[in-house]
Amino acid sequence: MSELLALVGLNAHYGDFQALYGLDMSVSEGEVVAIIGANGAGKTTLMRSISGLLQNASEAVNYRGQPIGALRADQVAGFGIALVPEGRQLFPSLSVEENLMIGGKLGRSGPWSLKKVYDLFPILLERRNQASTSLSGGQQQMVAIGRALMANPELILFDEVSLGLAPVIIRQIYDALPGIVGDGMTAMIVEQDIKKALSVSSRVYCLQEGRVSLEGATNDITHDQITAAYFGLAS
Repeated sequence: MSELLALVGLNAHYGDFQALYGLDMSVSEGEVVAIIGANGAGKTTLMRSISGLLQNASEAVNYRGQPIGALRADQVAGFGIALVPEGRQLFPSLSVEENLMIGGKLGRSGPWSLKKVYDLFPILLERRNQASTSLSGGQQQMVAIGRALMANPELILFDEVSLGLAPVIIRQIYDALPGIVGDGMTAMIVEQDIKKALSVSSRVYCLQEGRVSLEGATNDITHDQITAAYFGLAS
């Protein structure tokens, strides 16, 4: 597999506060990579940095060999990177279908269309004319995922996909994941539920206080290694 995304010495700041410290990461085409870590570890900052919501040094984020770290979010999206943001961030004044259509405004060609999103999440077809924020939390998460897919991305970033959702809804979301990445789409999944993250990923990075504390193939990393890296106990 060829390298799709490479982070090289990525630092990230909010004013005087530094949230990420010299991160080096790589993601190959077709991979599903899990990003785990406790609250405050820097996971959302990482997603914001990759997607252009937080600008960095240009060469710190490379996509298909091209430096994109200093680009705006709309420019990054044009390269084929879509974010499913923490908290969903739907447009409250718009219907379900209008929210989905916004995802397609870039006009990128690809397999995803309204019909395919509705096939993936049939409940959204039933609710397509409702205000997006009138839906349950799980249904809103489906809209947020569908909106990202409508952009026909090559790389999709899921930020805390199960946060605040009931277990039955989380299971539905994760059951849909094979249908999302089945065409070879690359994915990064930020998740606090370690078991869920590992169940769908081929590789995992653990963040601890803004640094990579563990990285490796999902099948090669032990529970004890993850626990140590998660809580900063690694030697």
